[in-house]
Amino acid sequence: MLKIDGVILKQMIISGTNNLYNNYPEVDALNVFPVPDGDTGTNMNLTLSSGTREISNLDIESIDEVAKVFSRGLLMGARGNSGVILSQIFRGFAQGLKGKSSATAQDLADAFALGKQVAYKAVMKPVEGTILTVVRESTQALLDNVTEDMPIDEVFDLLYKEACESLKRTPNLLPVLKESGVVDSGGAGFCKILEGFSLALHNKIVERNMPDVVESSDIIEEDDELETELPTQYCVEYILDLSKNPKLSRKKIFSSNRFLSVLSSHSKSLFTRKEDNQIKIHLHTDCPGNILTYSHQFGEFRMLKIQNIAVEHTHLLKDEIVKKNEEESKPKEFGLIAVGVGQGIVDFFKDLNCDYIVSGGQTMNPSTEDFVKAIKEINAKNIFILPNNSNIVMAATQACDVVDGVNAVVIPTKTIPQGLVAAMMYNPSVDFEANFAEMSEAIKSVKTGQITFAIKDTSVDGVEIHKDDYIGIMDKTIVTSCKERMEALKQILNKMIDSDSSIITLIVGEDVTNEEKEQVAKYLEETYSNSCDIDIKDGLQPVYSYIIGVE
Repeated sequence: MLKIDGVILKQMIISGTNNLYNNYPEVDALNVFPVPDGDTGTNMNLTLSSGTREISNLDIESIDEVAKVFSRGLLMGARGNSGVILSQIFRGFAQGLKGKSSATAQDLADAFALGKQVAYKAVMKPVEGTILTVVRESTQALLDNVTEDMPIDEVFDLLYKEACESLKRTPNLLPVLKESGVVDSGGAGFCKILEGFSLALHNKIVERNMPDVVESSDIIEEDDELETELPTQYCVEYILDLSKNPKLSRKKIFSSNRFLSVLSSHSKSLFTRKEDNQIKIHLHTDCPGNILTYSHQFGEFRMLKIQNIAVEHTHLLKDEIVKKNEEESKPKEFGLIAVGVGQGIVDFFKDLNCDYIVSGGQTMNPSTEDFVKAIKEINAKNIFILPNNSNIVMAATQACDVVDGVNAVVIPTKTIPQGLVAAMMYNPSVDFEANFAEMSEAIKSVKTGQITFAIKDTSVDGVEIHKDDYIGIMDKTIVTSCKERMEALKQILNKMIDSDSSIITLIVGEDVTNEEKEQVAKYLEETYSNSCDIDIKDGLQPVYSYIIGVE
């Protein structure tokens, strides 16, 4: 086969999407930071699935049209930095195929080369040893070796082979990868996509692996092929006391791998901690009843909490916005969008005059489309976006680029404390330039620390970390790892606070007990009250027990 059309490209895309879906948990596991929200594979999976959903019912032979529709779906569904870069690769790829009904080997090589160029331009400070390197080196190998009469299957075999070789070299380019003993996660995800493309050309289209351990009555029916990629509505948390004698209690024998495989296939943002005969679960799903029915087969619930995050977080302010726009059809001058998760954090931003809260953050990165929807719903001439996470900045920026008629800009807040300080400086009564300058300047004065737990043994930046340790992260650097959470908090506070510090803001997560919070308040009062103002807030955020802001 010397040419491919849109029909074949569609088959390749579906195969590549399914291959990534089948392997995204292992891509997640490659994240250098051993934190529970390592989500490169998840973000790439959701991004790619968004593009595939757009072409799933497309019956067009033109490769130009299929590539264009696929690219648009990726662009709007892009989540996290890895997802945005992936969308830009295929944006350039689609541009390279413009006007073509079919593509030769040379056409495809040129299209990938353009994809590489577009992706590099989208990143303000490209870092080698990442997905960008894998794309660049594999594409260059293609350009160096392709001939006009090369069979298409050989083209993608070569591209996949060279991408894998480039991936192996990523630890030599990024010391943090070598220290952690992993390859780049974004590059690994890209290789999985190319592998699926190549297999499809060899008549081995990859199918989705669905768990074979679940009876249809146990859990979710798969009515929609891409059901798990749709936005989830409920946050579910529970503690399950596993049966010590399954036969006597008429419970099923618990297998950790099997149990987590089922839950991960039917939920997002899954985090678990198992101690002795007890397992604590946190996840997001559309069907909490089915999840709980399945889990109940293995034990009894000790604690159970379900929250409707779609209602409580993403659209908390929807009614107010709609009502205001009905009263005043003309767009207002300014609008403010913030990203946050945790009822307390959402309320903080609401109190600081944010017009729209996009649900997400450490545990769930919103898509470009989420930001586009928020921009359109606010109905303002000028809009500021506070992403509050370094992995969300690119998706927010991409949304600003695709929305017409609105001057939407991103204030590059990378943490919740930065976002809160920026929101405090927001003043709708002054002009755009003054607002932008004040908010951008304010975030420079904030240091951020976070306390969470480690999900694996590793070494990062010289810090030895063991699974289930509590780790302290200061501005994206792990600075401490301890067996006790209180000790980890004390150590990171000691590193963050100096003679120039005047304000300490401690945002408490949902897993912290009142007793522990009182101990922390006492420690802060005794240790730092003479030199700093102390503000303790209930953020109720998942995963991160404490978020610390120091000004």
